[in-house]
This record gives sequence, structure tokens and C-alpha cells, in this order.
Amino acid sequence: MGGNPQNSSELPTFILTGLPGLETSQDWMFLLLGTLYMVSIVGNALILFIIKEEQSLHQPMYYFLSLLSVNDLGVSFSTLPTVLATFCFHFREISFDSCMAQMFFIHLFSFMESGILLVMSFDRYVAICKPLRYATVLTDGRIVRMGLSAFIRSFCLVFPLPFLLKRLPFCKANVLSHAYCLHPDLIRLPCGDITINNSFGLFIVISTFGLDSALILLSYALILRSVLTIASLEGRLKTLNTCVSHMCAVLIFYVPMVGVSMAARYGRHAPPHVHTLLSLLYLFVPPMLNPVIYSIKTKEIRRRLCRMLAGTKF
Repeated sequence: MGGNPQNSSELPTFILTGLPGLETSQDWMFLLLGTLYMVSIVGNALILFIIKEEQSLHQPMYYFLSLLSVNDLGVSFSTLPTVLATFCFHFREISFDSCMAQMFFIHLFSFMESGILLVMSFDRYVAICKPLRYATVLTDGRIVRMGLSAFIRSFCLVFPLPFLLKRLPFCKANVLSHAYCLHPDLIRLPCGDITINNSFGLFIVISTFGLDSALILLSYALILRSVLTIASLEGRLKTLNTCVSHMCAVLIFYVPMVGVSMAARYGRHAPPHVHTLLSLLYLFVPPMLNPVIYSIKTKEIRRRLCRMLAGTKF
């Protein structure tokens, strides 16, 4: 599949990869991924429905949870078409424009999730450290502005990526490492100078994941300092318990992401399917586990869900 560099009128076609070396197991892999998709889509849709219907949940913390659920649905639907085509129908080709569109939406929702987790940590900081000002600080208008800010930041940072890739000549075997299009995977393929792409990609990571994770850590340091001023152990545990769901959401988002980054940098000699499995964890685990965690840890959501299941006739 090598050859001369392609000009802008001859945009390349990319080849998606399922699990290198495990082609005979890909039907079973589709069953697993299909289950994960179903749990993610149904779980996040239920969270949105319950928050909409339950008046007691019409408060800032659950508005941010709604944003997280919408974003997780976006992540799932961004990867679903090519994962379904690759693992179920063994259709591996994807056009340049389709690949750029998928890459745009995957990274848009990934960066948005980081921003949403940051504003959720701000919500927990205000609720614990400034409880008397909670209602005046987190007004409906301010919540909308915070959500829009997370979207606008992500959109502005991701928007240039397809154009920066389109200007480059492609003359290598255009085989991707995953069943979907990711920017770090795509910038390995061009023959031209990718310095700008690498620099801009690093800038995006630092200004989103790096900045957001640092601010989340700062907010929890302030929360912990405030919690330690509470006299009783029971009071401290009760206060910290309100943060457990968010802390779990942060961990299941950032830990797989760090694992993917470490594997890409230090695991060059690992089998190819290891990198693919790590990337699947990064994109599949947070959308699947977030609704499960919040359903278990949030009493109002759990109670409404139990009522819905009790009222279902089988």
C-alpha cells in the first residue's frame, strides 16, 4: 500500500484494525463490546430520564451529571459505527473524510469529559467549603455558562486537527491501530513534516487533561482541608461520601488514559493487541461505569430506578 504521496484531490483511505493477532476471536470481542455499548447507552439514557422526571434532582450536581451522561452517549455513538463494522461485518476501510469526522467527535467528547469532571469538582468544592453560598454561586445561568465553556474550549482545540492532517501527504501503508480514528494514531502515517501536528497535539493535551487534572487535585486538596476541620469522624465520612461518585468518575477516566499514554511511550515492544485493548478500556469503561456508579451511590436515583424496575411487567 506504499506509493507516491497523495495530493489533496486523492485523499487516502484508511484500514481499521480489530485485534491484531486475534482475528479468530473478534466475533467474541464484538459480543463483549456490544454488551458494553448496551450498558453504556441504556445506563446513561436512564440517568437522563430519571433526572428529568425526578423533581428532587433538579439541582446543580445533577445538572452536571446530565452533562456527563450526554457526553458519555456522544463517546459511545462516536465509536459505534466503525467498531460495529470492524468486529461484526469485517468491513475495515474508512474514507479520509469519515475518519476525520470520527476523530473530531471522539476527541471533542474526550476533552469535554475532562472539562465536565472539572466543573463537577468545583460543584463539590462549593457544596463542602462554601455551603451557605452554594445556591448563589451555582445558579442556573452560571451552570449553563460552565457547560458551554467546556464545549467551546473543546471545539476550538479539536477543530484544527482535521485541517492540519489534510495538508500532509500520505504515502505509507495507511493501516490504523484501532477500530476507530484517533489523532495520535493518524499522525504516524504522513510522509511530511508533522512537527506542527505533534506540537499542537501536545498543547491540547496540556491545556485540557493536564490543566483540568491539576485543578481537580487542587479542589480536592481544599475539600480535604475543609473536611479535616469537622470535629466528628462520622461528620467527616458523611461529607466525603458526597464526593465518592465524582472521585470514581475521575479515576475511571484518567487512569485508563494514563495507561494508554504510558503504553504508547514505554510499551513499544508489547504485542499490538495490548495497545488496542488499552484504548478500548479508555473509550469504553467510563461511559459504561459512570451511570452504574451514580446509580449505586445516589440514593434518589437508586430509589427511582428501583420503582421503575418494580413497576415493569415481565
